[in-house]
Amino acid sequence: MSYVGPDFDPPQPRRSRRGPLTVALTALVPGALAGWLAWQAVGDDSGGGSDRAVPASSSSSPGSAGPSSSSSRPSASATDDSKADTPSAPASSSSKPAASGSLKGKVVVIDPGHNPSNFRHSSEINHKVNIGTNWKECDTTGTSTNAGYTEARFTLDVAHRMRAILEKQGATVKLTQDGDRSFGPCVDERARIGNAAHADAVVSLHADGSASGNRGFHVILPASVHAGAADTRPIVAASRDLGEHIAGLFVRETGSAPSNYVGDGTGLVVREDLGGLNLSTVPKVFIECGNMRDTKDAALLTSGAWREKAARGISEGIVGFLHG
Repeated sequence: MSYVGPDFDPPQPRRSRRGPLTVALTALVPGALAGWLAWQAVGDDSGGGSDRAVPASSSSSPGSAGPSSSSSRPSASATDDSKADTPSAPASSSSKPAASGSLKGKVVVIDPGHNPSNFRHSSEINHKVNIGTNWKECDTTGTSTNAGYTEARFTLDVAHRMRAILEKQGATVKLTQDGDRSFGPCVDERARIGNAAHADAVVSLHADGSASGNRGFHVILPASVHAGAADTRPIVAASRDLGEHIAGLFVRETGSAPSNYVGDGTGLVVREDLGGLNLSTVPKVFIECGNMRDTKDAALLTSGAWREKAARGISEGIVGFLHG
């Protein structure tokens, strides 16, 4: 997910910060101390600096079309191991209750950012939707690696892996889209899907499109928003708890470091400009798993083995949150 575009305005640039802030992470993520310590052991060879990213986000059901804008389609000839390592995905995106397991009775909604076909529907994804605080475009096409591996492919692959992991533990898992729509859904519809499912946890999957040298992951938490149809006040605390669990377990499983360009080294960022968070009535966070425009992060994001680790880290964070 990039910061320039519909649901993703750029935050103020921050300088990369490490050192004492790394130690502070253990206080922010008390349930995942082992994960943070594992990251410290791995270290971080990231560069510094900050920049704006290329567009990203997702879209919805047809509505009154707004001004049309062109969307470029990333090359399909990306060099990666995604096809070989991608697990076969069920044809349907409907939820599949599991019979037993520690998460029996729990509902998890996974929101794979963007849609592989969004680029074919520029007018639809550019029409405006109300996110409570203001109006924004339905969605964007998402970003990609320099070699053309798209964010939409990445998020759907990780979503499939997460679904398999969570269903084995008894959870009922629903995807907001499974590559089975011509475009979208829009950011407001994505929020409604989680709300209608009465989800115990919702995670929106993304990968950033920031400047080269900007590395690492960050989890986006909802700010306290009360405007129009948006009221996040009841979910702010629970969403932070969910985000902290995911951040800690993501570090432990992947060895990736928190972002060196947003979040001041904590891996946590609070936003009030995202419709998917503003309109949610259930605990929800976004995760930017890495920066697709940085060659070192791109090497991870295009690795099926690393995506399996990412799926496991996010899933285990959800499990820890749901177990309390």
